[in-house]
Amino acid sequence: MRISYNWIKQFLKIESNSEDVSNMLTDLGLEVEIVEKYQSVKGGLEGVVVGHVVTCEKHPDADRLKITTVDIGTGTPIQIVCGANNVAAGQKVPVATIGTKLFDKEGIEFEIKKGKIRGQESNGMICAEDELGLGTSHDGIMILDDKLKPGTAAAKVFEIENDEIFEIGLTPNRADAMSHMGVARDLRAALIQKNASLELITPSVSKFKVDKRTLKIDIDIKDNILAPRYCGVTISGITIKPSPTWLKNRLKAIGLTPKNNVIDVTNYVLHELGQPLHAFDASKINGKVTIRTVDAGTKFVTLDDIERTLHEEDLMICDDKGPMCIAGVFGGKNSGVSENTTSIFLESAYFNPVSIRKTAKRHSLSTDASFRFERGIDPEITEYALKRAALLIQEVAGGEMTSDIIDIYPKKIEDFLVFLNYEKAYKLIGQEIPKETIKNILASLDIKVNNSSDAGLGLIIPSYRVDVQREVDVIEEILRVFGYNNIEFSKKLNATVSKSSRIEDYKVQNIVASQLNTFGFHEMMANSLTTPDYLKLSDLLKEENTVSILNPLSNDLSVMRQSLLFSGLEAVSYNINRKNSDLKLFEFGKSYRKTLSGYDEKKQLTLFVTGNRMNESWTNTQKPSDFFLFKGYITSILSRLGFDKTQNLPVTNDVFAEGIAFSNGNDVLVEMGTVKKSIVKHFDIKQEVFYAEFNWDLVIKLLTNKIKFNAIPKYPEVRRDFALLVDTTTTFESIYKTARQSEKMLLKDINLFDVYEGKNLPEGKKSYAISFIIQDTTKTLTDSQIDKIMKRLQTSFETELGAQLR
Repeated sequence: MRISYNWIKQFLKIESNSEDVSNMLTDLGLEVEIVEKYQSVKGGLEGVVVGHVVTCEKHPDADRLKITTVDIGTGTPIQIVCGANNVAAGQKVPVATIGTKLFDKEGIEFEIKKGKIRGQESNGMICAEDELGLGTSHDGIMILDDKLKPGTAAAKVFEIENDEIFEIGLTPNRADAMSHMGVARDLRAALIQKNASLELITPSVSKFKVDKRTLKIDIDIKDNILAPRYCGVTISGITIKPSPTWLKNRLKAIGLTPKNNVIDVTNYVLHELGQPLHAFDASKINGKVTIRTVDAGTKFVTLDDIERTLHEEDLMICDDKGPMCIAGVFGGKNSGVSENTTSIFLESAYFNPVSIRKTAKRHSLSTDASFRFERGIDPEITEYALKRAALLIQEVAGGEMTSDIIDIYPKKIEDFLVFLNYEKAYKLIGQEIPKETIKNILASLDIKVNNSSDAGLGLIIPSYRVDVQREVDVIEEILRVFGYNNIEFSKKLNATVSKSSRIEDYKVQNIVASQLNTFGFHEMMANSLTTPDYLKLSDLLKEENTVSILNPLSNDLSVMRQSLLFSGLEAVSYNINRKNSDLKLFEFGKSYRKTLSGYDEKKQLTLFVTGNRMNESWTNTQKPSDFFLFKGYITSILSRLGFDKTQNLPVTNDVFAEGIAFSNGNDVLVEMGTVKKSIVKHFDIKQEVFYAEFNWDLVIKLLTNKIKFNAIPKYPEVRRDFALLVDTTTTFESIYKTARQSEKMLLKDINLFDVYEGKNLPEGKKSYAISFIIQDTTKTLTDSQIDKIMKRLQTSFETELGAQLR
């Protein structure tokens, strides 16, 4: 949010520099992210003065140039060569003196220097409006008011605004600070703590009066819960035209583009007081104004010329013919102020924040008005802001008040009552603040003391402080105004020694993260919200297991992720599209599923590898990452965690084209493999991606502080390898199951260590290289026993899978 320092000074008579004010606001919780200088005209017309053309003669060596002598208030006229055809003696003109810096149309700076033009000395420049940045015309020099005194600064003549703008990172709870008055109110509280005696100067509306009662428009509210307060007044005989310079400068300083005098006033009051207003063309209102909801499916064209389909809960401002405006959010195309408007109906209201927020989200609209309404504005300034705007409109557009203010406020929104216990405040703050200081701070924040006792204070919180409804909220208010930096540190250091487990989640996580960093991995963090479109990419993701968001920001962020794969592939795709195609990424995150018994959250560790192993260098040749390099990363992590004796199983996750699982007994610790081409294609990824998914909750559960020892096997294990030629449709899972069924006693482990498809193989075939670990714990195996087992395995593969030994 942009706040003008000049505007703040209209509320507070302060002379502090912007840096001190910035620090005070930040200490108050209104964090100033940046302070920037603003000039309504670039350069501020510094060095440009009013000049009086004393003489004007033709240049002896140039037909189109003239030699002038100009009085710029220094006592001695200066000579300036001018090429404008409209320059003449006796004129008052803007003169850029030597050393003045001006800016061209592209914003490039140039300096006015003393020089000679066709042999004649020139000591400045008589300027056209485009040369000063005051317009676009270059037809001739600007002719100023003859009453102006030579030497008068042009910045004063043209009301150049020099300001400093605070960019405040406003937190959502501080609805009270969404205006210049709100920020000034907070700043005053801080200055009072520094013993400054300041009053908050609010704009006067005492001059408001009804001129005639010739245009009354009745108001009817159908739902007082959605519209607790609504005010309106008519103004007739106005003239729509550009706003005066002071009003334009105020709006431009905070980043708004001036439209016309009426709309600019409503925007001005919104940013001045925090009260949104809306002006309707009174001639376009048929009958009375009704605040109500409409039927679902009703079509409505908004100011941006977009036809929107209304929801049955959208609150609308209607006349007898239909909707005119989406209440508190956006105006309608056919009821707004135009250049032909001569009378207006001016609205000021307090709408239900929840209703406005839902409507704005439904229609993907975020306006200055909805931003304030949905956070909660001050219901007590509704009429005051209306009078303020009406008087300003009279000032800049003329006209007369042609109706009384209609103020419908059937049930007053009450202030909040809170009891503040001194002891509770001291305990939370960590320091005893004098009671009188507490009372002064509360008074500076418009918090009234209803009753007082030795134990505490009964307080009345103004209704505009929607974020202060509990005792702890009041204590926070006291602390932020008193100053966090003013809280003293105890000289006594208390410490405790806690007994903690070596296998706490965060400790193990740090160990694994450090190990992955040494392998060249970078940690990533993806959004837990994702799109439901990913459900179609895997049969394991079920719609009935989806956790949907009730009020999503968009369809792309409308469900909780069931798998970390797809958010990771988004990151891979994002990097590849930016020429960063060699990636090693990991993420600790959660997946979310809805079950029959409730909701299930699982923590996982995921790894992604794609592209080349190492960056290109003269010391090494480029070599792509492969399945077995990736498998090495997995086994290294498992080994670091103490899972040295894992078994290989076929993967059950259908996102893998090829893969294996690592288990500890019957518990699957991790699944890894190559992601299917159909899935990576969905993310426009054309290179191979390797993915691993650790069941992190299970990993932590199985870790133990106790060190277990197993006796070294007395009898050796034997390894035998097969190179099998199988159909491309045959999976490692089917080979694994066949082997286990053929030999259940002595076959200890089965491992796939190579897969090959390509030339020198028959069409439709691939080669699997598989190792078999055989061991008998009671005796040494003989060659004949081993050969018998391997023969049995070979026969099973040939008969059941059609495999051949290569």
